[in-house]
Amino acid sequence: MGQDQSNASYRLKSILDTDLYKFTMQQAVRQHFPDAEAVYRFTHRDKDVFFSRRCIDALQTSLTLFEDVFLTSDEKAWLAAKCPYFTTNYLDFLEQYRFKPEQVSIQFVPVSEDGQRGNVEIEARGPWVETILWEVPMMACLSELHFRIDRTDWSYKGQGEMAQHKAEALLQAGCSFSEFGTRRRRSYHTQDLVISSLLKAAAKSRGVRKVTGTSNMLFAKKYDIAPVGTIAHEWFMGVAALTGYDDANIRALRLWEETYHDTLLVALTDTFSTQVFFKEFSQDRERVVKWHGLRHDSGDPLAFAPAARAMYESVDVDYRKKSIIYSDSITLEKALALQKQCSEIGFPCSFGIGTFLTNDFHTKSSGYRDKSKALNMVIKLYSVDGQPCIKISDDLEKNTGDPATVAFVKKKYGLPVQNPTVEGQTQ
Repeated sequence: MGQDQSNASYRLKSILDTDLYKFTMQQAVRQHFPDAEAVYRFTHRDKDVFFSRRCIDALQTSLTLFEDVFLTSDEKAWLAAKCPYFTTNYLDFLEQYRFKPEQVSIQFVPVSEDGQRGNVEIEARGPWVETILWEVPMMACLSELHFRIDRTDWSYKGQGEMAQHKAEALLQAGCSFSEFGTRRRRSYHTQDLVISSLLKAAAKSRGVRKVTGTSNMLFAKKYDIAPVGTIAHEWFMGVAALTGYDDANIRALRLWEETYHDTLLVALTDTFSTQVFFKEFSQDRERVVKWHGLRHDSGDPLAFAPAARAMYESVDVDYRKKSIIYSDSITLEKALALQKQCSEIGFPCSFGIGTFLTNDFHTKSSGYRDKSKALNMVIKLYSVDGQPCIKISDDLEKNTGDPATVAFVKKKYGLPVQNPTVEGQTQ
């Protein structure tokens, strides 16, 4: 085990130890929906992986310590300089922000006869503008505790070298990419080790492609690299739940524009399926021109660039002046295939790479041959002001949220509704 696994304590090192888009969405929520009440729920997708009671007890203890974390004056100054799209008013708000552990409820559900092994149910409930910051650091905390306490058959051996080799291969193939691995990282130390290794590879590279930054604000500050982020599904989910599903994608984009004007304009396309997004998006050529690019996060990645090119061409917009960010479970093999396709098409692209970098481990007992799998978990916006929030994605048979609302929205958009797998509909 690594040096940071010797005990079960976990302390959030900074409020910046999260992803950029949690702050950008918090600012937008504060502007447009300051009084909305939200519920977030945890889903663990691997039904054969369990947590120990000790791990969940440690999680509960650790989350109570989050209330001691706040934005320091140095961090505030850095945000103001590095992220000019944050208003002074918002940064003053963030400086006063404190996590409220009472917003989070955790229930251990034993499955073993001795009651020491089981599942966990997690819910965060409170003002959307406050609870929005729980997701990323809470997931990172749970992952780190799980791999300190429950699954310890691994080590940091070779992690730095492996990350550097991955980066070198990506850069040599002409890929630009960012590190997106906070939520499901093996540990804080892993992410730190990975980012330093990526930057070593970048320093050696002579190509035009590069490591473009990290989604993690704390590491962006530490290493003086760009904080990178777009918009998460929860923005579209929340806007639709609060304002209705007629042209929900466009309303979400319009409200985002009112907050960010001509910056941070990369659109996530798959909340209610990319085909629905493209249909709505292409109705307004001025908006298509205004937005800088698209993010792909589900479905067949090789089908995305051709579909995006067709959408841009349908409204006479040069796709070669736009960009795609691929962020769905990116591996080296997948990135190389997508880079090759986009180069042939002439479509600029880059990659947001997460678990493949920050939680790619093997077991010591197998001589480092067998995978030590990352937790396959999510925390999603479940409801706002009592209205269910749903996500359809481009895996049309795998949906998130209330089944009745999923069926209603799919029917409204003309999407297939037969027997979908729905995550997160129960607590």
